[in-house]
Amino acid sequence: MISSMTGYGSASRQVSLGAGVVADLQVECRAVNSRFLDLGFRLPDECRGAEPALREAVTQQLSRGKVEFRAAWRVNAAAAGAAKANPHALGALNSDRLTALHTLQEQAQHVFPTAEALRMSDILRWPGIVSEPRGEEEGWIAATLEAGRAALAVLMESRHSEGKALSVVLGNITSKMREIVKTIEPQVPQYVAQYQEKLTARLAEALASQEQSKGGIELMERIRQEVVLYAVRIDVAEEFARLKTHLQAVDTALTGKGPVGKRLDFLMQELNREANTLSSKSVSEECTQAALELKLLIEQMREQVQNLE
Repeated sequence: MISSMTGYGSASRQVSLGAGVVADLQVECRAVNSRFLDLGFRLPDECRGAEPALREAVTQQLSRGKVEFRAAWRVNAAAAGAAKANPHALGALNSDRLTALHTLQEQAQHVFPTAEALRMSDILRWPGIVSEPRGEEEGWIAATLEAGRAALAVLMESRHSEGKALSVVLGNITSKMREIVKTIEPQVPQYVAQYQEKLTARLAEALASQEQSKGGIELMERIRQEVVLYAVRIDVAEEFARLKTHLQAVDTALTGKGPVGKRLDFLMQELNREANTLSSKSVSEECTQAALELKLLIEQMREQVQNLE
């Protein structure tokens, strides 16, 4: 199934911290466009042991995109009851560090007497003041892996859904391009013939004074030959054939499976090259306008293709 490179997924699990206290662990997985697969992890120290396994899980399922895992946890609200029954359930104060912090504050206020005193929230957040229950390392790793894999599954589903929507959009654009080709291609020989006749008439008029001489007749014949050769050079039958072939390749890629972003990006370059050639060989306003419309549609496709894996 075709996938977009952007997506989001999240999942949560619970971790026992001991003493009847439970932490709610939330893991988020985000993905955005990238030329290659780029993995990033922002995990608390308790969860870092799960990073290698999560990295392996991502590389088995994704080939492109910048993917980032983030995790955060907090004590479950139900732990409040446990804290009442056990004063040390949510953590214990480190009296030595608390005393040292108090001494530091007095010394600082002696130098800066107008400085405000530390608030209770500042004191409790000071590193080492509160010894919080952490739980077992195995429990953190298991919970992080479960939540991370669940978040990755949600991410994959969102990527598939967006990829399906992008396929529809790209299919509609290729249909419009086919309509342009279908409309303009049968008319091109007529445009070329009209241009050839117009050019021949102008040259004949310019050489009217020399037509009676042998040299003038030979020169006129040579000019007619040059006009024919020019008509060959401006023939765009091959360009139309390649356009239709590339459009068929796009449809084949959109109905296939697996990563197709790079392949479609290459096809966009080929389509654009043919449209540019059509524009440069144009001999009528209609051909020029058709080439410009094709280039506009190709650019729209290119922007969408950048989102595909």
